[in-house]
Amino acid sequence: MTINVQDSKSLPLQEKIVHNNKTARAIELIILSFLVSMLVYRIISFKDQNHNFPWFLAFLCESWFTFIWILSMNIKWNQSYTITYPERLLERVNEFEFPAVDIFVTTADPILEPCIITMNTVLSLLAIEYPTNKLALYLSDDACSPLTYYSFVETTKFAKLWVPFCKKYNIQVRAPFRYFTSNSTPLEDDCLEFQHQWKKMKNLYGDLYKKIEVAAQRPFTCDDPNSEFVVFCDVNRSDHQAIIKVISENTDLPIVIYISREKNPKHHHQYKAGAMNVLTRVSGVMTNAPLMLNVDCDMYANNPQVFLHAMCILLGYKNDQDCGFVQIPQAFHDGLKDDPFGNQLANYYYIINGLGALQGIFYMGSNCFHRRKVIYGLSPNDKTKSGNIRNEDIHKVFGKSFELRESAAQILSRSNPKIENRTSPSTLIDATIDVAGCSYEYGTDWGKKVGWLYGSTSEDILTGINIHGKGWKSVMCSPEPLAFLGCAPSTFPSSLIQQKRWANGLTELLLSDKNPLLLTMKGNLWFRQALAYYWICLWGVRSILEICYAFLPAYCIITGTHFLPKLSEMAFIIPRMGRVIAMTSWFYGFLSVMLKLMGLSKTVFEVTQKEHMLNDGVGYHNDKNVNRFYF
Repeated sequence: MTINVQDSKSLPLQEKIVHNNKTARAIELIILSFLVSMLVYRIISFKDQNHNFPWFLAFLCESWFTFIWILSMNIKWNQSYTITYPERLLERVNEFEFPAVDIFVTTADPILEPCIITMNTVLSLLAIEYPTNKLALYLSDDACSPLTYYSFVETTKFAKLWVPFCKKYNIQVRAPFRYFTSNSTPLEDDCLEFQHQWKKMKNLYGDLYKKIEVAAQRPFTCDDPNSEFVVFCDVNRSDHQAIIKVISENTDLPIVIYISREKNPKHHHQYKAGAMNVLTRVSGVMTNAPLMLNVDCDMYANNPQVFLHAMCILLGYKNDQDCGFVQIPQAFHDGLKDDPFGNQLANYYYIINGLGALQGIFYMGSNCFHRRKVIYGLSPNDKTKSGNIRNEDIHKVFGKSFELRESAAQILSRSNPKIENRTSPSTLIDATIDVAGCSYEYGTDWGKKVGWLYGSTSEDILTGINIHGKGWKSVMCSPEPLAFLGCAPSTFPSSLIQQKRWANGLTELLLSDKNPLLLTMKGNLWFRQALAYYWICLWGVRSILEICYAFLPAYCIITGTHFLPKLSEMAFIIPRMGRVIAMTSWFYGFLSVMLKLMGLSKTVFEVTQKEHMLNDGVGYHNDKNVNRFYF
């Protein structure tokens, strides 16, 4: 069944396709009946057991598993996805009418997140199919690394050749490390001009790769007082002033800006959420685009038309409430064969297809187009006009910066500034240094009601549930080919660290004032959407029950008891419940939150290591052991 989301007089820019999943529903109901039957059997047989403890514990665990299954059924019940039509958008909307977009790329460690990966993400975004005068790219470097800055400057120089090459020859894969594989060569049928340009660009990319590799092996010196690297000399990554540099403006490229926010041991920097809020404020002062895209440093744009697909959704709804943000699912390249760690999240994406029938997909922390007014705390029913925004209210919410207050008032009053009237970003450096300070947020609503919210290492889910709690909906966009591809953890320890961080943050959210049930009672979060949030927020709690269930067989062997039906008894199949991740990463994530609540520990944000398989700076590694399962 197809649901039209626009006026029937014109073809829609997007359509929601609803699956007929009656077979899947029947299977899920059968499994639920088995689980309920097992619980009934436990209750009926309880009085006949000589040893009540293992039987009662098994009943508790299986009751929990049944509850979790009901939560997942709630999400999966109505499967849907959205189809977009960028060709219709191009026919209907002139380029000068496209909304401006500020792009945020975040990196936190040049070792765990190699610069060459980050720079390929930057190159793919700079070469996207969208009017360049409508784009500004901001790179947030939370490590304050001169290597990252140097790589960014050199990459921007290379981009001045790479971007025209991609657009002239309609290159589809615009991350060079994926385009220039070690075995790739131009086709014989290609024109001589293209073959020449192809070889030239491959060599230039190889030079860029080598420059970054060489720079990573040597320290940056401060011999020249006029060097642009002087500000990085003897810098402590945890204690330094804000550094903001405009790398490129007034060129054929989008505006390119480097940011390293101020850090001070006396001030909590709030991990990634803090970095995102600095990016929001700095971009608000400099470019103030009504839309923002945030991308992790390893998530390169795999589909050059991804912005057009997103605009089909953002411009396709008559009511902005129906689309507070557009989330593009994360996908990963070069995963391990058979995905032994589950990093490709295949089952997860099947489940979240059902969120389209509720308030929409969760915010996943990357590959997401946000409306700035939504991030600024506006609710769907707010009817804000420029004339009734009091300066005192703006000051309390957004802080003391005059430039930021002015730009925020423009966004909240829905009077977006024209691109041609925009002030040059390089003239606003001093103003942005102020809003990037670590003490700027004190006495404001940043991190509480405005921007990315604080209080959880899973700032994405926390911020997303706050947006849904105000009444906004969200939409998942899944174009073909895949819009973004990133690096999934390739080792078991890296995978566990990532899962632990997620479980830690989700448990923190569960214990906060943004609990899904509270937002349902006090806000505008739908009840079924709240149940969907519980399905993911209970990861940490689930580990306790799964560990108990896994230890039951050993306990019964030692004590000579049993918790499974005897062969002579009638019983139903017990689903296999044990999972390594739940009993390790999720458990330690839950445990760390409990220790934090008791004042025995502090939250630590652990960056997941990104690995790249490159050979000679241009292609993939040819090791025969690549993609093997290993610990």
